[in-house]
Amino acid sequence: MAIRFDGKVAIVTGAGGGLGKQHALALAARGAKVLVNDLGGAVDGSGGSVSAAEAVVAEIRAAGGEAIANGASVTDFAAVQAMVQQAIDTWGRVDILVNNAGILRDKSFAKMDMADFRLVVDVHLMGAANCCKAVWQHMIDQKYGRIVMTTSSTGLYGNFGQANYGAAKLAQVGLMQTLAIEGAKYGIHVNALAPTAHTRMTEGLMPEAVLNALSPEAVVPAMLVLAHESAPSRTILCAGAGTFEAAHITMTQGAYLGVGPDVPEQLAEHLAHVTDRTGDQVPPNGSAQGTHEFELAMAAAALGEARRLA
Repeated sequence: MAIRFDGKVAIVTGAGGGLGKQHALALAARGAKVLVNDLGGAVDGSGGSVSAAEAVVAEIRAAGGEAIANGASVTDFAAVQAMVQQAIDTWGRVDILVNNAGILRDKSFAKMDMADFRLVVDVHLMGAANCCKAVWQHMIDQKYGRIVMTTSSTGLYGNFGQANYGAAKLAQVGLMQTLAIEGAKYGIHVNALAPTAHTRMTEGLMPEAVLNALSPEAVVPAMLVLAHESAPSRTILCAGAGTFEAAHITMTQGAYLGVGPDVPEQLAEHLAHVTDRTGDQVPPNGSAQGTHEFELAMAAAALGEARRLA
């Protein structure tokens, strides 16, 4: 099956360079009409110019594709709404949103200014939320939508000096989880991409040999799969250097210890069992945790005793 986007309209944020640019080029090459959004600022979010987005649009048009430029900041909801309306006024619909815009303000948490923490969260999390909200009703009305969040290994697993970035990136996964549930009946699929790629945001963070292997182009196939009409939903795909993995937030089987006064001691003693990943599961929704806990408690009650571990 060829991965094509003929007749589809896509918005890619942060698409003036790096990974976002490659996303926009690839979608256009495979038939999508693309709104290329980029504030045109520096890696730390300062400054701004629509010229970066316009250059990508020119490249798409030179290759025979259709594209328009937009310079909105994703932190400005009114500007984001206008961006979505620009796509609708031009092409009549929006089918795909790739939330790629982001900035870095790296420092150890001890040295980090909280204004820098908030700004990174505003761009990554609130920026993605603003864009999702702006397209959401349109996608509901047309009963179709594909949204790709950009998470990160830093959000999933942590990375020194990036508390703000990691918090914002994992928050996008939380947003994905709920939007995928709420959008399911409307044909809206929401997924997340965790890329490892050499862009200006990774300059100086990795050895040169590693950076050379981590081209942004190598990540793009995962985005295309997540943005396609055949896409799954609530999936976290990791991609880098031509390798693809999936990440999962799982829950262990755990153990019922009751509610007695010595439960803290019991839990401490048996923590290795509680955290044992044998038979762990990916809960279908947040209420699954409570359901699992209730079922273990009821099973213990049915036996007439607390199921304490030996």
